[in-house]
Amino acid sequence: MTLSKPVSVPWPQVYVSVGLTTAATLLLELSLTRLFSVVFYYHMAFLAISIALFGMGCGGVFSYVVASWKAPLFLKLGRLSVANSLLVIVALLVVLWQPINPSKWDLGLLYLLTALPFFVSGAIVSLAVSETMTNINRVYFYDLVGAAGGCVLLIPLLRSFGGVGTVFAASIVFAVAAAIWYNIARSVPERLAAVALVIFLVAFLPYNQQRGLIDIRFAKHQSLALEMFQKWNDFSRIGLAHHSEDGIFKIAIDADASTDIATWDLDRLSEAARRDIMRPGQAAPYVLRPGAKTLVIGPGGGQDVARALVAGSHDVTGVEINPIIATTIMRERFPALSHNLYLRPEVHVVVEDGRSFVRRTTVEFQVIQATLVDTWASTAAGAFALSENNLYTVDAMRDYLQHLTPDGIVAFTRWGFQPPRESLRLIALAREALSQIGVADAWRNAIVVRTGQASGYGALDTVLISRAPYSAGDLLRLRSMTGDGQLQEVYTPDSHTATPFYDLLHTADPEAYEGNYRFNITPVTDNRPFFFYTVQPRDLWNFFKNASRDRADFKVNQAVPLLFGLLAVSFVATALILALPPLVLGTRLPRQPGVRGFLFYFLFIGAGYILIEVGMIQKFVLFLGHPTYALTVVIFSMLVSSGLGSALSRRILRQDDSRLVKALALVAVLSVAVGLLSARLLLISLGLPLPLKVAMTVALLAPLGFVMGMPFPTGLQKLEQWHSPSVRWAWSLNAAASVLGSVGALTLAIYFGLFQTLVIGGVFYLGALSIVARAQSTVADPKTIRDRAALAT
Repeated sequence: MTLSKPVSVPWPQVYVSVGLTTAATLLLELSLTRLFSVVFYYHMAFLAISIALFGMGCGGVFSYVVASWKAPLFLKLGRLSVANSLLVIVALLVVLWQPINPSKWDLGLLYLLTALPFFVSGAIVSLAVSETMTNINRVYFYDLVGAAGGCVLLIPLLRSFGGVGTVFAASIVFAVAAAIWYNIARSVPERLAAVALVIFLVAFLPYNQQRGLIDIRFAKHQSLALEMFQKWNDFSRIGLAHHSEDGIFKIAIDADASTDIATWDLDRLSEAARRDIMRPGQAAPYVLRPGAKTLVIGPGGGQDVARALVAGSHDVTGVEINPIIATTIMRERFPALSHNLYLRPEVHVVVEDGRSFVRRTTVEFQVIQATLVDTWASTAAGAFALSENNLYTVDAMRDYLQHLTPDGIVAFTRWGFQPPRESLRLIALAREALSQIGVADAWRNAIVVRTGQASGYGALDTVLISRAPYSAGDLLRLRSMTGDGQLQEVYTPDSHTATPFYDLLHTADPEAYEGNYRFNITPVTDNRPFFFYTVQPRDLWNFFKNASRDRADFKVNQAVPLLFGLLAVSFVATALILALPPLVLGTRLPRQPGVRGFLFYFLFIGAGYILIEVGMIQKFVLFLGHPTYALTVVIFSMLVSSGLGSALSRRILRQDDSRLVKALALVAVLSVAVGLLSARLLLISLGLPLPLKVAMTVALLAPLGFVMGMPFPTGLQKLEQWHSPSVRWAWSLNAAASVLGSVGALTLAIYFGLFQTLVIGGVFYLGALSIVARAQSTVADPKTIRDRAALAT
């Protein structure tokens, strides 16, 4: 039953409790994406998002059951919040205590148990919203602002307490919300118990941080016992391990992607050691351009930096995005392992995204190098970023070429598969980028060399793209490396051997060649930055059946079957949410004319909102320099501005259908406009300071978010007047649509592009507009409904 006397309710406490609940929920969801990336594989972050949205949708349906319990509303909400505080810890233990080789049953249990906190949270918020409809615009405002607060808290909590501690923080926030609900219910004993729980958890958090009683012991089928150091930040967990059998010190990102520390003493190298250092393909750019002014993107443990110095470079810039690697390990805690490599006067280390650095710098380099810069670690953006990497696009290649000296070289080292895919796609990128800067014969400007054998991950292909055609002298210097047979020439400008590299560089119709090739090697752009996904659309079904047998595809393309699987699960989850009330609760969809159809309004705006939000996050990754910044700034901006729009929706829209129609149309227009403006921003302002770029992002997104905040509370108010029991239906359907939208947004981005995803999100709002327009003619006004009810009585 809806609260009808707002003066009898301590609304500020209600608002705070709702805000705390949504803050804890988003905090838990995003921290689980980080834990899943570490404990399992980076693409399992999608599973965390699916679990969260599915649980909340089912929880919204479960609120029908909670509403029937014989207890005051706020007492029920307090008890649910206490239970949820404890369920969060249970979910954490389930994730951490997975066996080294989890079975499908283990993963199924993981899904169910980690969904429980979101299930309860969905019930809490749905019940709170449906029972406080008199102030729905303000309740929804605090719902969104609370979620924005959880997003803002994520970064400092991950940096201070890591992924495990951040989950504990979410448990604390749920317990605080419980204490406030109990205070509203005037239940003193239970309030004191909730406060005691808060005090215990707050004390346990730093104690566990120091002692590691509850922590990650196993990750990705291996023990972490060898680690001598580990530290979290907002987008990674970094571990340093010493492998005594070969003496290597290895830095691992999320217990997977790794970089070896360069342990050579460059001031005391023997001639044999120098030859060994300069033997792999990664040394080729320095053999071709000895003494080069060098930029190394993603230097990690410093092996490429060391090669540049050995080749005579006196000015080496390393741009490393991870401060734990560049600063904490290499310059503060363990500089002796690399013989103070990053402290040498000729080495300059910058902590920044490599692409952003290239865009903002005015310096020209003779060599720009990136070796195996991967995205195996999910960012805090979690499922909002599928293997995208703005380092490997046509736009990025053009940026690199334009920051080279006239004889400069761009060198990328990627895995050498057979048949080639990643290294061949680099050639496709280079051909297109060279064409855009006026170079017609790209075959003169490319070299490909290979280290090792192309089986599994055995080979490394180094692709060298020159600003000017390679000379005969360049090829002689290259062959001084390949003469001993350890380094293979795969393609050179004077080669006539038929290989995929030769064929692509010499074909008169590259689009036809790329379309007919076994793998998808078409050039990717900033609008579709999915470099690693190489499955041809025509081969999707066969890949689903056979990819798991190919180790080379496991980390890269296996994320996509998971994505499609989650899309299927999302449809099933939506159907389940629709089926639960009649099957389990005996609550059927309303039969009033037009009300059933109006429920699709909430599906459309739920899917449209998440499509636009995910599209904006991806669009602003490059502009803001990192997925985590994009996640935080975009979600915070949209949630806060949407909250303000919700708070003012009653005053602005006034329950006027014509105004609601205009607001929905304005969302569609603004989503396209912001997408176009953001692309323009990337071209003219990427080199600006981060605070200014954050302010520009907020200013650009705020109007869109403000208008997007109005349709949901306005629709709930209309539905409550027509058929009050359907409000919980609307909430559940909106959450279910978010499941579909979050996974669907990535699918659309892969196959159509980020801007197109924004356009499709706008189309969903136009779909909602059509439902409102139709409802005007098929649903009686509230007064008529009340009159009919009175006559029936």
